[in-house]
Amino acid sequence: MKESQRLYFLDALRAFAILMMLQGHYVSGILDPIFKDPTNSVYTFWLYCRGFTAPVFFTVTGWVVLFLLLKNPIQGFRNPRVKKGLKRGLELILLGYLLRLNLPMLLNGQLNASFLKPDVLQIIGLGLIFTVSIYVLFHYFKYGLGLLFLGIGLSIFLTEPLYVDATFTKLPQFLAAYLTKANGGVFYLFPWLGYVSLGACIAQVFGAQPKGFLIKGIGFAVLGMFLIHKSSSFFIWIYDQTDWMLFRQVAYNNFLYIRLGDVFLLVAAFMALNRIFSKGFWLWIGQKTLSIYIVHYFIFYGSLFGIGIYKYYKYSGTLIQSIVGALLFMVVCLVVTYCVHRYRSKLFFILWSSLNIKRTPPYN
Repeated sequence: MKESQRLYFLDALRAFAILMMLQGHYVSGILDPIFKDPTNSVYTFWLYCRGFTAPVFFTVTGWVVLFLLLKNPIQGFRNPRVKKGLKRGLELILLGYLLRLNLPMLLNGQLNASFLKPDVLQIIGLGLIFTVSIYVLFHYFKYGLGLLFLGIGLSIFLTEPLYVDATFTKLPQFLAAYLTKANGGVFYLFPWLGYVSLGACIAQVFGAQPKGFLIKGIGFAVLGMFLIHKSSSFFIWIYDQTDWMLFRQVAYNNFLYIRLGDVFLLVAAFMALNRIFSKGFWLWIGQKTLSIYIVHYFIFYGSLFGIGIYKYYKYSGTLIQSIVGALLFMVVCLVVTYCVHRYRSKLFFILWSSLNIKRTPPYN
């Protein structure tokens, strides 16, 4: 039987990540700090698992973008995916700012303090633009393109101790916030761009016509276990051989490589179930992650109007209330997203008619 050439497991992996994000945002925002006990093994396990979300999203972003570029029969600058990718990246950046707007404050001539701080959508958008740009400039390298992305990703991870506290005071604050954690952004290019680059490297290795899922899945699992359990000692060994302090610093704060190992283990697990994810619930969620993110932002954080769950119930929930609330919150976000996509043609038709706009509304 011919093996599926669609990477269904990536849609399922994105579905898993968006659900982890929903419950993670809800529990961390609503649970009373008295229950956030770092000595509690259940809480620390939940906190560790919550950290899967961002590395998965950024890695999958680089993987999917370059996979689609390589899959197109027209390569290079004329590849139609180039224009689509750049446009999508700009849309995500703009959407990231729109979601953070507070209209009541804007009407009073003020901007809310969080507006200029980049969030995940802006960084994913820039990661998308970065991946497309590198492809356009170096697509003729073929397999060398994967090595280039690998080198960029590993360099960003390896040099993290050198830039983590950099503030770039000569840059405007809103630009500096895009670069590192020290500038106050929620998300930032470094080190998250490293995951995007490594995801693009995987896309090159995986190829435009994917096959051999079993062997590749085992390879991801082995590499993931190595990164989680042995990468720190590996960097210590390099430090002992070279006496370069940078390797010692990486070894003693080795969250980037360990999280990459977590991503690889998840990829291996979901890859093994690729055929199971070829249709149904998981596939739909994975294809609607942006819509789900937008819906959750309105409901939980009160995008535009400042009226959301977080504003009224911040850090006020008991353990049971937070767990039950998180489950209900996920269900509500999924239902609202489904209804928006199911009935958006009718909603746009009503809006277009009321505004007397002579234009065909978007259809599902």
